[in-house]
Amino acid sequence: MAGQEREGQENAADKRASDERAPDENASGTRAFGAGVDDIIIVPVVAVIFIVRSALKALLRLLIRLLDFAFPILLQVARFPLFTLRIVGDGLAAIARGVIALLPIGGDKRAAWREQVSQAWAWLRAKISYKAFEEYVHHLFEDGMAWVFRTCRTLSPTAALLVLIGAILWLPISFAIATGMHAILFAKVAVWPAWLQLLHPVATIIAKTKLLVLPAYPAAWPRAKEHPLVQSLMAFARYVAAHYFVRKSVYRYRQAAYVARIIRNELARTAERAGVTQLGRRILAAINAAAASTGAFLRRAAVVVVEMLSTMPLIGAVVRRYERHYEAVPSEPAEKLSKRVSGFYARWSIKLTAEYYEEKDRAEAAKASATAAKPASAA
Repeated sequence: MAGQEREGQENAADKRASDERAPDENASGTRAFGAGVDDIIIVPVVAVIFIVRSALKALLRLLIRLLDFAFPILLQVARFPLFTLRIVGDGLAAIARGVIALLPIGGDKRAAWREQVSQAWAWLRAKISYKAFEEYVHHLFEDGMAWVFRTCRTLSPTAALLVLIGAILWLPISFAIATGMHAILFAKVAVWPAWLQLLHPVATIIAKTKLLVLPAYPAAWPRAKEHPLVQSLMAFARYVAAHYFVRKSVYRYRQAAYVARIIRNELARTAERAGVTQLGRRILAAINAAAASTGAFLRRAAVVVVEMLSTMPLIGAVVRRYERHYEAVPSEPAEKLSKRVSGFYARWSIKLTAEYYEEKDRAEAAKASATAAKPASAA
């Protein structure tokens, strides 16, 4: 894993170094494209594509920052129902043990029943956690992926192509069905019976089923690309990519990115010399200080409210348990959501390939043969 990370860092460094060179230097083995009449069409198209792509990248960066900001808050809020479920479970287990104590049965059987209830609830209580849920989803997803890859590996090219087409079509179909159901239910909320609003979770489940077909893409592609139709499409794509107009458009796009990078660096240096950057840092520091002061005030207010509630006779014990639970939890997560997501993709990227599951099957087969050979050698 460390070797893969170092290789990825080296590749990223090489890519950044390649991006910092001029397009003429990047296009080794290809001639530079001079100005021509066709630039009347190419340059505006490339400019629009570059602006749209830059705007989308900026929007993605903004979304990542917002998620990093909201993730600690959502994490604290999400802990509340889990801890509440544990408290309710503790109460139900205590009630069950109390009921068993009142049953007219022998002492040994009563103790055995109470022990069974305690053990069953302790096992279930350990499952009510983020770590247990993530581990369960991990194994479930990997087992499902292994089944999909083993099944798609035995398909014919035609069947694999149909599976791939069905998975692609299901994305817009599931979105349309779920969106239509939500829209109709909201429009008919005053006309239809109230219990029909329970179909909203069904629509949500239909929308989320698009995630279930994701393994079909890497699993079916090795066999689907052997189909003559796919081979023809790939040959046509290579022909289009080799066309003069396309190659020149790619070259002009690299030129636009290079010029934009130079302008951005010059603007940054100018802002640094003019003091605009320092001013922005001071303003950001003031905003962060104000946010920290507001957060500290809200935390002090929450502490006062919790202390008042903890003195009440009926709910005081429950509130004190919540207080001890949240005091034991760090106020911020160990890492940002963006880093957690990137780590997730780094762990799963290799598992979205047929080679991973083929290697896993070979390892399991070798382990089974070695296990079967041990009794024979012992005999």
